[in-house]
Amino acid sequence: MRRTDFHYELPDDLIAQRPPNRRDGSRMLVLYRSTGEVFHKSFTDFGSFIEEGDLLILNNSKVIPARLRGRREGTGGKMELLLVEELEPNVWWCMVKPGKRLREGSRFDLNDSAGQPSGISGELLARNSEGHGKIRFSGTEDIHRNLEEIGEIPLPPYIGRPKKPDSDDHKRYQTVYANPAGSLAAPTAGLHFCDETLAAVRAKGVRVEFVTLHVGLGTFAPVKADQLEDHPMHSEHFEMSVDTAKAINETKAAGKRVIAIGTTTVRVLETLAAKHTTGPLPETDHHGQTKIFIYPPYEFKLVDRLLTNFHLPESTLLMLISAFAKPGSIEGRETILDTYRKAVENRYRFFSYGDSMLIL
Repeated sequence: MRRTDFHYELPDDLIAQRPPNRRDGSRMLVLYRSTGEVFHKSFTDFGSFIEEGDLLILNNSKVIPARLRGRREGTGGKMELLLVEELEPNVWWCMVKPGKRLREGSRFDLNDSAGQPSGISGELLARNSEGHGKIRFSGTEDIHRNLEEIGEIPLPPYIGRPKKPDSDDHKRYQTVYANPAGSLAAPTAGLHFCDETLAAVRAKGVRVEFVTLHVGLGTFAPVKADQLEDHPMHSEHFEMSVDTAKAINETKAAGKRVIAIGTTTVRVLETLAAKHTTGPLPETDHHGQTKIFIYPPYEFKLVDRLLTNFHLPESTLLMLISAFAKPGSIEGRETILDTYRKAVENRYRFFSYGDSMLIL
């Protein structure tokens, strides 16, 4: 299949710039895969689509305040860093702006959240083929410990506000169950859940378990290859506990449904299913890297239902949900594109702070 097969038109004013007043205040488009029928609901209706014995699995990765600001030594010029990958304590690959002006050996001082010198400095050691800078930080034992004081939540590029993230973003661009820290972007399907929603789910007899997948910059990386099979998929670290593995096996054995909250959860589950192709999952702790790229046609092994947000045109996430709409077939692409057309017509809010979509 071709990248352009997954294009759709989206008016700019439907890209959500702020979250709804309440976490559970979003709308929820419900798509029935078997018939293609679409229903317009509220996220507060989510509980009516799950049953006792079902298993809800969420990604509990926490977003780190990975955007740093500072000034170059000597010139005082402003600069910005985005932490991308930790190589060792206090040494990171970073996106650097303005990157072209910074030469190897250049040094800079980081600001705190008030824009004042933090006492932490950095030095550009090298560059890689992607244009990222290898930065060594000094003035701190471990910059991880300082991020809450000097860093900002890295909102996605399509949230185009003129100002920095505010205190609301630091709370709302994070799930209520987030832990441990490690993501550069939120697993956004989980943003709709509040503590009360999760309590109601459990009270209904639905099990709730977690996986961890630290979302990286690859989430926003565009597909540049014309043919999907030529796209180099990004790698992300994941973990799944023995308790979650047991819960999956027990749910499947009982004939109940595994409901994935978000595409990142799907990637973890289907990665493990592809690795363990016979029998139930080994009931042990699982961890590793996943580069799984799911696009039509694809047969899903573990996931029965999916709650997700609305995704960017021609993105790997749109391709994944197209595969889920009609497992084992390429027809899910048109199902999803038709559903997205209806979402646009009905003025749904798109992307991270937008509305939700439940695929049954």
